Amino acid sequence: MNDRLQGIRAADGSAVAAADIPKAVTAGRLVYADGATQVFTIDGRTTYSERGGDSAGEWSVDDNGLFCSFWPPSYRACYALRWMVEDTRIVGLRFTGRNDGVTFEGRYE
Repeated sequence: MNDRLQGIRAADGSAVAAADIPKAVTAGRLVYADGATQVFTIDGRTTYSERGGDSAGEWSVDDNGLFCSFWPPSYRACYALRWMVEDTRIVGLRFTGRNDGVTFEGRYE
C-alpha cells in the first residue's frame, strides 16, 4: 500500500472522507480502463494523459466534501469518490459524477 494511505481503513465501495481526498488522489498515478493516466499533486494541479497528449487542470474539495476538477477554459465537474479495495488493499478510486451519475475507475499504478 502507498505510504500516503497508511492508516486509512476502507471497504470496497465505501466513500472517501472529505479529509482523506487529498491523500487519496495524490497517492499515485491513476490508470483508467482506456489506458489514460492522471496525476494529482498536493498543490491542486492535475495532468491527464492519453494517446501521447497531456491536459493540465486543477482539483479541489468543495464545501460539500466532493472532489472537483477544473479544466480550462471553462469545464468544471464534481464527483463523489469511493475506494476500490481488493483483499483489504486499496487499489484505486471510483469517481461518480454529481450531475450525470457516470462512474469511472482509476487504479493506482
